[in-house]
Amino acid sequence: MGPVNPPFAGPCADGRRPAIGATHENTGVSGVTVRTSCLFTRSAVAVSTGGNDADGEVPVRGRLDVTEGGLLACCASRRWAAEVAAGRPYADLAELRAASATALADLDWADVEEALSAHPRIGERLRGGSREAAWSRGEQSGMDAAAVEVRTALADGNRAYEERFGHVFLICATGLGAAEMLAALRVRLRNDAAAERAAVRAELAKIVDLRLARLAAAPGAEGER
Repeated sequence: MGPVNPPFAGPCADGRRPAIGATHENTGVSGVTVRTSCLFTRSAVAVSTGGNDADGEVPVRGRLDVTEGGLLACCASRRWAAEVAAGRPYADLAELRAASATALADLDWADVEEALSAHPRIGERLRGGSREAAWSRGEQSGMDAAAVEVRTALADGNRAYEERFGHVFLICATGLGAAEMLAALRVRLRNDAAAERAAVRAELAKIVDLRLARLAAAPGAEGER
């Protein structure tokens, strides 16, 4: 017998939110028993066929689940987080990223500004032990060895950028050195408002994609709701 899709929309077939690792069985009208292993971010689903199979269970694909609170660590736009959370669970990271891209493209500029409000200036670091703060510090690790003159130039550039565009300079800093970020800042200071908004959206999408991968790789119940 082939895989049977489990009749549930959420962590468990019966609608409950059990403890991590709990298992429930639910029998549908066809007499097929569905056994779900309830994990916060990944649900491994297997189907019992009443003994017709050699081992009694046929594995079905894992599912990637996310909470709205966890998503907000990836992007602080509440509209984006709600839209992506509404589509859960996802088959895999690629499907999650595709839903994210669609939601990001639909954001109004006010929603983008809400996302920007959670990002520190380049050269500054978020404090605290939250997942978002730790990710942000890691993303800006290219600043660790920055020379004093580069740090000063970035601080001056940040102020000039904010005066020109009215929001923080956003760049996907992962893998970039301080000098590279400074060069990008100086180039983008020459943009007009429309071009810079397009650049901001592109950089935000890169950051969100990287953070979604981290969220999927390090599941946890932070911010669950």
